[in-house]
Amino acid sequence: MTKLSFTVRIVVLLTLTIGLASLANAQAPRTWVSGVGDDINPCSRTAPCKTFAGAISKTAKDGEIDCLDPGGFGAVTLNKSVYINGTHGAGFGGILSSSTTAIIINIVDVNDIRKAVRIRSLDINGQSTGTNGITILGANNVWIEDTVIDGTTGNGSTTGIGVRVSTSASCTVNISDTVIHKNVTGLRVTTTSGFAVANVRNCNFEGNTTGVEASTNGFVSIKDSRIASNTGDGVKASGSGATINIAESIVAHNNGTGLNASIGGATIRAISNQIVNNGTAYGLTGTVKTDGQNKLDGNGLNNAPNGGLITIN
Repeated sequence: MTKLSFTVRIVVLLTLTIGLASLANAQAPRTWVSGVGDDINPCSRTAPCKTFAGAISKTAKDGEIDCLDPGGFGAVTLNKSVYINGTHGAGFGGILSSSTTAIIINIVDVNDIRKAVRIRSLDINGQSTGTNGITILGANNVWIEDTVIDGTTGNGSTTGIGVRVSTSASCTVNISDTVIHKNVTGLRVTTTSGFAVANVRNCNFEGNTTGVEASTNGFVSIKDSRIASNTGDGVKASGSGATINIAESIVAHNNGTGLNASIGGATIRAISNQIVNNGTAYGLTGTVKTDGQNKLDGNGLNNAPNGGLITIN
């Protein structure tokens, strides 16, 4: 009887140990970070983590990471569908990313059906040495909302980019209510397969070298935005097949070309914009088409588009 009782106790103890270990490794649908948190915590509201990197491993696929109070939460690689909410009010989500990329998105898990990331209300500061602000290598859909990205440095094609879309498959990125400034390139979109699409609305691209660039297989649509005071081109289609549609936006005070289709096979469609005080209005190595409603003034060269008129119905 004593031997049997001892065996039962051992089995119960092992069961409890395994159960506690499973709980410790469980991933929560919502986790929390705090400026005074600790990454050894479970990332609950009452025991938050310190960094986004600490929280991501404890957050379930399709889950959410929220900022409980102000803090700098560090660079992170996102390998699953997730929502990072910097929040307003009591919370504040910041990432200081000197000499590194603040956020890398690379979802390759075949079981992650959505492959979707949403980033909201973050302040990303590369401190003039950051590699990239947000790099998207693999995802189906990404939303960037109400975010500030600045201070990256590099060559402008692989580094020094505020939002870098460089995928090996089709991807759609939606950017709204966001400020991207003081980078080499504000937004750059390209893919080696399929189509990389960026939809931009109500955003500012200011104080970069190049504001917005679409390269090979890159498609960018811009509306209600300001691309201004960049030291090079405001908007550039630089790859064969690259297409940029820009409507009802301001392209101003760019030292280079306002709208530059810089290579044969690249296309820019400009619809009802203000294109003022740039070095040159249009770069015409590729094709620039308009609706005839753009307002040009004060450019070093107010040249005419070369692609004819977009049909107005």
